[in-house]
Amino acid sequence: MTSMAQSLGAVPEAAAVPAGKAAPVARTRLIAIDALRGLVMLFMLVDHTRETWFLHLQVTDPVDAHTTDPGLFFTRLLSTFCAPTFVALTGLSAWLYGQSHTKREVSEFLAKRGLFLIFLELTVVCMAWPTQAIAFPPPVFWLQVIWAIGISMISLSVLIHLPRSAQFAVGLAIVCLHNLLDPIQLTDASPWYPLWAVLHERAIIDLGGGIVAKTTYPVLPWIGVILLGYACGPWFAKGSDPDLRMRRLVRLGLTLILGFVAIRFLNVYGDKPWFHAETPLRTVMSFLALTKYPPSLLFLMPTVGTGCLLLALFEKFQDSRVLPHLALLGGAPMFYYILHLYVLKLLYNVALVLYGPVKGKVFGVDHLSTVWLWVILLIPLLYFPTRWFARLKQRRRDIWWLKYL
Repeated sequence: MTSMAQSLGAVPEAAAVPAGKAAPVARTRLIAIDALRGLVMLFMLVDHTRETWFLHLQVTDPVDAHTTDPGLFFTRLLSTFCAPTFVALTGLSAWLYGQSHTKREVSEFLAKRGLFLIFLELTVVCMAWPTQAIAFPPPVFWLQVIWAIGISMISLSVLIHLPRSAQFAVGLAIVCLHNLLDPIQLTDASPWYPLWAVLHERAIIDLGGGIVAKTTYPVLPWIGVILLGYACGPWFAKGSDPDLRMRRLVRLGLTLILGFVAIRFLNVYGDKPWFHAETPLRTVMSFLALTKYPPSLLFLMPTVGTGCLLLALFEKFQDSRVLPHLALLGGAPMFYYILHLYVLKLLYNVALVLYGPVKGKVFGVDHLSTVWLWVILLIPLLYFPTRWFARLKQRRRDIWWLKYL
């Protein structure tokens, strides 16, 4: 493996395979990884497009089973697979990088990469949201998924030195037990408030001068996810049995999904309780309404479990014509991420100028079908420049700064 220097943990070999050509058997595991990443990037596009055109319909809880429109609820539900998949695959990619590098080199790279992602979140990404002014410092620092991945990578740079059994133990302990910390609520009067807000509580941190930081993605559970992704790395070692790997992935995926159903049905731990609503559909929505900020145990079980099943499926059907296209998207994730945010920002502000606000100071649309129409239009618009960039990175390894995108 040439380098792990792909933002969000992309695996470079997969991105090197031209669209429409079958991948060599030795690389199928890597094609599957990037293809899965590419798929959830499309899910992410759906969610961010929804958010862009529905700014006038902001609610406290976007998965409130009592009040949220079912169409919006299930559109939003699609995005729940994005962050768990990205973070777990980032841990896995770190292990793959370590196959051709020393543990010290992996640790140093993770720390540098994490700091770079934090820098991007606080600058380029922070100013990309539709209503955020392009100015630095911005009035609000949104500490979101890129921030969480960056902090998780820095944490992983230390935790990779643990024995593999300890990595599993620590990762499982964080993911399974962090909901025990939910009753802890600190106020800004506590000296521990900023640290606790970063780790486990969505909060607003006053930075002074009228500037605040919002900890949208508390990072503690994500540290557990990235560590477990790393600990599963040996399943994907060069020369490993692909049939055994796929069986393990299917077994793990089904265990997580069935375990979620069982624990969720008991309604005793792992997330807010579900309830019998006024209609069967809304009862199902209540069952599936899970906490993402920070991700609860029950949020992570079905999302990571589904990711395992999809990874096994993609590796099994390696000759599919679709996978190389998805893998190319997954081969330049940071470029795609920044590109799609600024395209949406441009579209939103053009619409705001042309049509004006519909409520307060924001523009919005009335129908969910408009969101899906824009998604269909944006996929090719984003795919071709991302494909070009992914191939450029493979051709021009002499341009050092390309690896940071």
